This record gives sequence, structure tokens and C-alpha cells, in this order.
Amino acid sequence: MAILVPRKVEHRKVRKGKNEGIATRCNSVDFGDWGLVSLDNERITSRQIEAARQAITRFVKRGGKIWIRIFPHTPVSKKPLDVKMGSGKGEPQFYVAKVKAGTVMFEIADVTEEQAREALRLASHKLPVRCKIIKKEEF
Repeated sequence: MAILVPRKVEHRKVRKGKNEGIATRCNSVDFGDWGLVSLDNERITSRQIEAARQAITRFVKRGGKIWIRIFPHTPVSKKPLDVKMGSGKGEPQFYVAKVKAGTVMFEIADVTEEQAREALRLASHKLPVRCKIIKKEEF
């Protein structure tokens, strides 16, 4: 299982920040014929992205072409259990992708419409956001 992590980061620990509004980039189907679009703002972990990718790949039996349009750049830190308040910020534990409403997360091509819809539906169940399946011409 290859979990997505950045090779280098400018800052090892970052603040939470806000994740509001709608997507102004990565909001159209550019590479494939079908896309999976987020309807909510949420942080998606690298494990969830990998689980969705595996669901798509397994359903299309390694056929077609898949694009993952999101990447987990943001580190999330956590302090160990039974540690008192204070004494600094915890160590980075995992990485997340901040996804806004309207972001195209996955794209698929070279498969039938039924295969694409079912593969993206299975992938949407692995993600913590409400999703919508769109065709290239629709957006």
C-alpha cells in the first residue's frame, strides 16, 4: 500500500487554517471523460485517497485510465496519549488534502459509462465528503 506523502515540505508543522468557500481551481474535468466532484469542504487523508483509488482500480479490473487530482500536502500533527497541556506542538502524524466544494478529485477515461459511474460510486463511499459524478461535457 503506497500512502501518498510529500517528498519535501517547506514547513514541517502547519496551522489548521480555514477551508471555506467553493473551489476556484481544479473544478473541471480536464483529463478524463468522467469525474468525481466534492460537494462539501473537508480534509481528506492520504489513506482515504488510496482506498478510493483501489476501489476504482479493482472495479475496472485495471482497465481504463485514472487521474487523482488531489494530493495530501498538509501535515496534521498530534500529541501522544497521556501528555499534559503545553510543551509545544505534537509531531506530524499524517497528511491531508484540503478539498473545497466543487473540486474534481478523481477522473476516469477509456471505460463504458456504466463502469465509470459504478467505479466512481464505489470510490465515493470511501471518502468523507458527499460526491457527485459528472461527465466532461456537463461541467
